[in-house]
Amino acid sequence: MMNGFSFGKFSPTKSFSILVLLSVAIGVPALIIVRALDPDLVLAALSVLLFTGAAVSAGLAFMVRTEPASQDLNLWDVAGGLVLTGCAASVFGEPENVALLFEHLFERQQTSQ
Repeated sequence: MMNGFSFGKFSPTKSFSILVLLSVAIGVPALIIVRALDPDLVLAALSVLLFTGAAVSAGLAFMVRTEPASQDLNLWDVAGGLVLTGCAASVFGEPENVALLFEHLFERQQTSQ
């Protein structure tokens, strides 16, 4: 029991809604990244996005007390898939592009202030 809210047993309807929510939360920024950034920076930005999505998914799995060794697909599996995809994106990207991405982000932040 956390602050008067009990997670209890996690129903398939809730897990499906969380999966849809995570898909939208990762899909929409991914489309924005692909459209807004230079092609050289896309893989680096997608890897950061996927690692963040994996952290959120793992946090949700921990909060709802999903059993990691379950036979069914659960949020831990989604987090693992996002980590693997993020690793693949970072491996295929060039290290120089990561530095360019962060320079690009910090330049935008400084010009907006």
